Amino acid sequence: MPVRHVLLAVAVAVMWGFNFIAIDASLQHFPPMFLVALRFALIAIPTLLLVKRPDVPLRWLIGYGLGFGTLQFLFLYWGMAAGMPAGLASLVLQASGPFTMLLGATFLRERVTGPQMLGILVAVGGLAVVGWQRAEHASAIPFLLTLAGALGWAMGNICNRQAKAANPLHLTLWMSVVPPLPMLALALAVEGPTRIVDSLAGFGDPSAVGAVLGLLYTVLIGTILGSGLWTWLMSRHPAGVVAPFSMLVPVTGMTAAWLILGETVTLPEALGGVLVVGGVLLGSLRRRAGTRPPLAIPPDPDRHPVEVRASS
Repeated sequence: MPVRHVLLAVAVAVMWGFNFIAIDASLQHFPPMFLVALRFALIAIPTLLLVKRPDVPLRWLIGYGLGFGTLQFLFLYWGMAAGMPAGLASLVLQASGPFTMLLGATFLRERVTGPQMLGILVAVGGLAVVGWQRAEHASAIPFLLTLAGALGWAMGNICNRQAKAANPLHLTLWMSVVPPLPMLALALAVEGPTRIVDSLAGFGDPSAVGAVLGLLYTVLIGTILGSGLWTWLMSRHPAGVVAPFSMLVPVTGMTAAWLILGETVTLPEALGGVLVVGGVLLGSLRRRAGTRPPLAIPPDPDRHPVEVRASS
C-alpha cells in the first residue's frame, strides 16, 4: 500500500476507536437492536432518494449489508448492552482482521504469507487471553457476542472485495439500505414496541443528549466517512492487506475509554491487547519489508532494456 493509503487506514482506525465511546453513549438511552435499525435508517432514507445504486452484483451488495452492517452491529451492540466494556469491545471486534485473512484465503484464494500467518496466531493468542479473563471475572457471553460481530465484519469485507465498486462511497451508502428492516423486525420481536416507543419519547432524560450526539457521530463519522474510506481502500487492495489495520482501533478505543469513561483493564487483558496490536504490526511491517524491490541488485547488462523496465 502507498504511504498515503496507510495514513488513511490509520485515520479510519482512529475514527472507529472513538466510535465505541459514541455507541456506549447511545446505548444509555436506546435499546441495542432498535439502535442498529435507527442508525442505518438515518442513512438509508436519503440514500434511496438521492444516491444512484452502485453498478455491482446485487448479491454482493446484500452480502455486504448483511455482514458489515447487520451482523456486525447486531452482535456488537448486543454485546455492549450485555456488559462488554467499550474499550475491550474495540479490541475484540478486531478479530475481523484474522477472520478476513482466513476467509480471503479460503474463498478468494488470496495468498497468506508466513509473517501474516504468524501475525494471525499472535493476535488470536491475545484474543484468547482477553476471552479467558472475561470468563474468569465476568460473563463470557458479551465477549462471544462481540466476537460474532467480528465474524460478521469479516464476511462483509469479503463481499465488499468481490463487489469491486467503481464508486466505493455509493456502495457504503447503499449497504446501509439492507439493515434497517430486518433489524427493526428483530427489535420489535425481542425488545418490544413499548421499549422502542419509550426511547423515542423520552428525550427529556439526562442521557438523551449524549445518546443523540453519539448516534450522529456513528452515522456521520463512523459510517459515512470511516466506512467510506475503508470501502475505498478495500476496493483497491487485497482484503488481507487492508483488514489488519482495523486492529489499530483498540489503541484509540481503549485509551479513549480509559480517559472518558474511566474504564480499566486487568494486567492479562492489557497484555492480550498488546498481543493483538503486535500481531497486526508483525504481519504488516514484515510483509512490507519482504516485498520491497531489491534496489541493491544492479540490472543485467546483457538483458534487453524493455525487460529491465518490466522487472523493476
